[in-house]
Amino acid sequence: MTDADTLADLRTAADYQFGAGAGDALFPPGDPLTVRRSSGGRPRQVIDGDVDDTPGSSEGDRLVSYGTDGRFTLGLAGGKRIHEAFAAPRHRMVVGEESEPFVREGRNAFAKFVTAADDGIRPGDEVLVVDESDAIFGVGRAELSGTEAEALGSGVAVKTRDGNPADGE
Repeated sequence: MTDADTLADLRTAADYQFGAGAGDALFPPGDPLTVRRSSGGRPRQVIDGDVDDTPGSSEGDRLVSYGTDGRFTLGLAGGKRIHEAFAAPRHRMVVGEESEPFVREGRNAFAKFVTAADDGIRPGDEVLVVDESDAIFGVGRAELSGTEAEALGSGVAVKTRDGNPADGE
């Protein structure tokens, strides 16, 4: 299977997971992308740019990793593409400014600081952690539904995977 065929399949999976249009937002046709594969040939990561596809190479920004369960985990670069493609509140948990430095460092976002969230978020979904002005602090996996995150006063709302350093806006 060629990278073009693989990217077409990955676009379909992204549309399924994130909604119509996500596949083209994450993997725009014509953009140089590198697909890193497992030893068995299965796609593992998609990297922005035409880079060395050797596992462990630090070139390029990771858009997504593709799990054995068929779901994507977002890298910060992929999160920014989803952020641009979907208007608020889709895929977002909004946190107060007191959480900003911690989430930017890659620490978890707690429910007591969540001020708003997409009602469509379910536990296990990939989400964007943003502030009231929709600036992206990080990306991670929701531990609570959007409704629970807004209502509960304790517990981890998002396990942050990648923080967005303050100078990285």
